[in-house]
Amino acid sequence: MIHHNYDNQRPEVTPRLRSSDGFTLMEVLVAMLILTVGLLGTAALITGIINSNKLSNRISAATVLAQDKIEEIKSMEYLNVAAEPLSIITDYPLYKRKVAVDPLGTGMKTVTVTVSWDSDAHSVELKTILAK
Repeated sequence: MIHHNYDNQRPEVTPRLRSSDGFTLMEVLVAMLILTVGLLGTAALITGIINSNKLSNRISAATVLAQDKIEEIKSMEYLNVAAEPLSIITDYPLYKRKVAVDPLGTGMKTVTVTVSWDSDAHSVELKTILAK
């Protein structure tokens, strides 16, 4: 039978229990502060990305609405092309559209279509020239 002397092992176990291998309260607080700053920065970045995405989508929609109106005007007869006051677009209540027609010379007109949104804070403007 093998006999173990456990008393010889006690001096090895005791220093391990008293060693400072764990984290102190200060280290945990500093780690939490660093993590919090990183997460707040990430949250601000994500918010900025979401807002930029929303603005990009609205610019794209406004550009399509202005281009559609220009295509509609191009299909009209030259003499029937006329200015239109600022009005809400029926299927897109967030957007307003205005058409301006200016004579450019004999037999030519400049047509400007402006689509705006957010109480006219943002807008897209497209121009074309029509000839007889």
